[in-house]
Amino acid sequence: MNKYSDNIIAMATPPGIGAISVFRLSGPDVIEITDKFFHPAGKKNTKLTAVAGHTLHFGELRENDELIDEVLVSVFKAPKSYTGENSVEISVHASPYIRQRVMNLFLQNGVRLAEPGEFTLRAFLHGKMDLAQAEAVADLIAAETELQHKAALHQLRGGFSAELKALRQQLLEFASLMELELDFAEEDVEFADREAFKNLLSKIKSTLLKLIEGFRLGNVVKSGVPVAIIGEPNTGKSTLLNTLLNEEKAIVTEIPGTTRDVIEDSIVIDGIKFRFIDTAGIRKAKDKVEQIGIERTFEKIKEARIVLFLTDAELLHKDTTYFHKNFERLTAWKRDFSDKTIVLLINKIDRLSKEELEELKLKIDAMRQTPVFYVSAKQRQGVDALKSFLSEQIQTGKIIQQDILITNVRHYDALRGALESIEAVEEGLFSGLTTDLLAVDIRDALNKLGEITGEITTDDLLDHIFKNFCIGK
Repeated sequence: MNKYSDNIIAMATPPGIGAISVFRLSGPDVIEITDKFFHPAGKKNTKLTAVAGHTLHFGELRENDELIDEVLVSVFKAPKSYTGENSVEISVHASPYIRQRVMNLFLQNGVRLAEPGEFTLRAFLHGKMDLAQAEAVADLIAAETELQHKAALHQLRGGFSAELKALRQQLLEFASLMELELDFAEEDVEFADREAFKNLLSKIKSTLLKLIEGFRLGNVVKSGVPVAIIGEPNTGKSTLLNTLLNEEKAIVTEIPGTTRDVIEDSIVIDGIKFRFIDTAGIRKAKDKVEQIGIERTFEKIKEARIVLFLTDAELLHKDTTYFHKNFERLTAWKRDFSDKTIVLLINKIDRLSKEELEELKLKIDAMRQTPVFYVSAKQRQGVDALKSFLSEQIQTGKIIQQDILITNVRHYDALRGALESIEAVEEGLFSGLTTDLLAVDIRDALNKLGEITGEITTDDLLDHIFKNFCIGK
């Protein structure tokens, strides 16, 4: 018997004390099995097998005439259910004892515990959604921001899949004509119009490039923007982190070298998640532990998309050596990390008079080579302007206007593979390759596009995708 055609159960609500817990069941016999233990309220003893789908029923759940709980049962009949199978959802009071009794009751009567993501996997196997839509279910559950929700919902509704399927279908039609040409190779005939085929390849290539470029924005939406906060000890890195997060996440003292490891947390700015990373102060280490922290700081700089370089306003104003040392370091980082946005933060401006701050600004403007913000992390001065700048750097407006955002690394890799195959076909046409050689690259492009929507799958691929789902979904 296929394991994806038997009866399964899982809790759809998280464990813990609450008002209600919901059990989900799916499989050919789950309605009949539930009938054995469910007693509807009222005089009519109607069986669940006789009721219409998409209906709710109040009653009691009993085992050998022993009352377990008063419950509400939702009935969904195949194929009009989430999984495409007969399905039941049972709402019970969220007592740990009741939950355990209900789970044991069904596990002892022809139902097994669902595997991670198995309800959604069955929905895919029964044609209720394609593979890209199934993956969007997990993204929708995990969404923490408005834009994450928007991207997942668009994918779940099939916008991304529809565009890919249309392109794949057109490519498949040309591939069929070229395969037909192979059957008449001795007669030297062409069924596929080469000019029309070139136009199609150009259209497919343009779409793939647009989708691949969308991954840069989509990955930002899904994973968050890594922002490294760096600088010498006691420049206020931990204070800035605490101010950005509105909580005391990092220890703040006057003792240099307090932060010896990486501290990380996230906030949402204009719908985008930013992952701020407080790092160990950069200086000559006093001991081995601090040295490890400083090494990790440079690792985080490499991973970051934006680097906030903090300096001390008071020292910049008073100490010429400190001023030039920091600008030399900034120049070196601009050269070594040219792919990143490096922002100079002049912190502790509350320690300067108005005149001293103006003098410092004139001095810095003369050597300016990167965005500069004057802040007091302790007094929250200039922090809102910094947040607005960070949002602008990630083009929040552009992301909001984007119709399709690629947030899945698997999709990105498949799109890149498809693009390489399409480019190989274009090159082959230009070079006058024979039809049989062109067909190889066309098939590869079709396979890559089919992998995204699940028109081409393997058991290993399905296992990899659904193992990270929650049990009840």
